[in-house]
Order: sequence, then C-alpha cells, then structure tokens
Amino acid sequence: MQFSYTPEQAALAASVARFCERDYSFDCRRAVLGEGLGFSRSRWSRFAELGWLGAGLPEEAQGYGGGPVETMILAEAFGRSLVVEPFMATAVLALQTLATIPQTALRDDLVSAVIAGETIIALAHMEAVGRGDETFTEARFEDGLLFGRKSMVLAAPQADKLLVSARDGGTLGLYLVDTTQARSHATPYRLLDNTLAADIVLDGLPAEAVLARGQDAEAAIAAGYGHALVCCCAEAVGAMDAAITMTRDYLKTRKQFGSTLGSFQALQHRMADMLVELEMSRSIVFHGLAALPLLPSQRVRALSAMKIVVSTASSFVGRNAVQLHGAIGMTEEHAIGHYYRKLFVSAAMFGTESLHLRRLAAHTHGFWSEQV
Repeated sequence: MQFSYTPEQAALAASVARFCERDYSFDCRRAVLGEGLGFSRSRWSRFAELGWLGAGLPEEAQGYGGGPVETMILAEAFGRSLVVEPFMATAVLALQTLATIPQTALRDDLVSAVIAGETIIALAHMEAVGRGDETFTEARFEDGLLFGRKSMVLAAPQADKLLVSARDGGTLGLYLVDTTQARSHATPYRLLDNTLAADIVLDGLPAEAVLARGQDAEAAIAAGYGHALVCCCAEAVGAMDAAITMTRDYLKTRKQFGSTLGSFQALQHRMADMLVELEMSRSIVFHGLAALPLLPSQRVRALSAMKIVVSTASSFVGRNAVQLHGAIGMTEEHAIGHYYRKLFVSAAMFGTESLHLRRLAAHTHGFWSEQV
C-alpha cells in the first residue's frame, strides 16, 4: 500500500504548516486561551475560508473532495501546534456523523453551515456509565423530550447546536437541540489540555428535530467516532513529534557536569525509545486510516489496535519529555508541559487502553472463530 501524498494533499500539508508556524505560536495560543470563549472565532472563520472544515468530506457530501487523509494531515499539524479550536469535535466528530445520516434538507443545511464556519455543532453521545464506550446509550426520548445524562460533550460550551443520542423504546435516535435551551442544563469545564467540554443533564430537554433513527443513527455514530478516533491519534502523533523535537533541542543546549545533556548515552537511549514509539504510532495511524472503509468488525479491530499503540506511546513520550526537561518542564510558561497534558488527554479520549484491549480481544476471538 502506498502512503505518499497526492500533489493536492502535499499542498494542504504545506499550507497548514505555514499557517501554524506563522499564526499559531505558543504565545498566540496562550493569548487565545485568555479569551472568554476558550478559542478564537476569527481563527475559526479563517479555517473555514481556507476550506479546512470541509476538507475531510467528499463533494457529494458538500465537502471539498477530500477524505480521512486530509483530516489526518490537518489533525497532525494541529496537534503539533496545540490548536485549541474545536476541529476534532465539530469538523470531524459531529460533521462526519451528520454527513453519514440519510440526506434531508435539514441535514444539508447543517453540514453547509458547519463547513462555512457559521455554526458549531457538538455531538452529545458519551455517558459516564459507558466509560468511553460509544456503543452504550441509556438516554431516553419520550413525547418530544430528552431525558438522561451526557458526559464530556466536546465543544459543548462553544456550540450553537447539539446532536443528542437517545433511545425511543429500544431504538437509537439522533436529535437536534438548540444550545440556548441546553445551557441551563450544562456544566462546562476545561479538560487538562485546555479544550472545553461539558456534562449535560437532559431533564426534559426539548428536541427540535429527529435527524436519524435505528440503523441510520447507529451507522452515523459509528462513522463519526471512527473518523474522530483517527483524528485524535493523528493529533497525538503531531504532539509527540513536536515534544521530541523540543526535548532534543533542549538536551543539545542544557549543560551539566561540563557537558551537554545530549552527550549522555543513557539520555540518548531514552530519546531513541521515544522516537521508536512515535514512528510506531505514525505507522499504525496509517493502518487505522486504511481500515475506515472496511467492514465493521475489521474496522473495529484496526481502530482499537491503533488506539492502544498510540495511547501507550503518548503516555511514554509525554512523561519522558517532561522528565528530560527537569523542573522547568512543570511550569505553565514552558510549552513542554502543555504537550504532556495534550498527550495525557489524547491517551484517555474515546476510550482508554483497557477498553480497546477488551474490544480488540473480543473481535479477534470472533475473527479466528470465523476462520476455523
């Protein structure tokens, strides 16, 4: 299988790298975090103008003819620069979920509004009892009202609309909710990497419309989380790459006992181990990317394997990058601590290693049983 970029993809990678280097320095990011919204509306509009919000959708879904490779390119660059705008939450998780449901005028309007940067949509699906398992839903839809609790809804404090999953009897559905009504039901907070999320109590919250039901809703949620999982791991690869580069440069300049730290063989070995973890993660993200169009059982195995490897690598690289910097790595003013926090969140996002190990074991056992 060939993983070289097309000329268009190479141009996208170059343009997003230039943007992040020029307009998204660590100091610029700190200034953005000081704003009340926790992200920059002007930068979000700029993302839309550059076509990045619709880069991961084909033309038939109102996108710009791209796919998951374009999403990976953007996500890796955003992870490298610690971008706090809700790209993964809105332009990947919510947008891919929307784009997978059957076509209606309402769905098309929502998709076009997200791609244009006019509307931020968050998917309210995860529940605390499910512990990161996207197949678990206990929320209920009764007589036009939603009941239950949704946990860690990414970008909910910034969102204009919510896509809420709930069961009507035993049938799963996706429902549209206006956040002006949901805000009084929400508890917003910052994650460790400074992105925003909220817990939402659906205590009789009215739904504006039903977007999908049954297998259509299940397929849409599975597609959204599949793309978001690849995006999350690609962001982690970008963050690991930046953390390793920063640590290497620090070891080449910091002196102890009359020599630079980079001359110590033990630290060279540790840096080599970090690089191995990065390259293993980069390779398995390609594997997860290639599995997105496969059958559900094959896709689940590949995505869970990807998440296990990248979560392990994220914890290892982030922890060692901070340790090799010493005490300065723990300060708020130094970027390396922010990379560690980003990697810590990425490792736990969309299910921990233990969840994906159990899932991989279950699907692998079924796979071998089928072969026998």
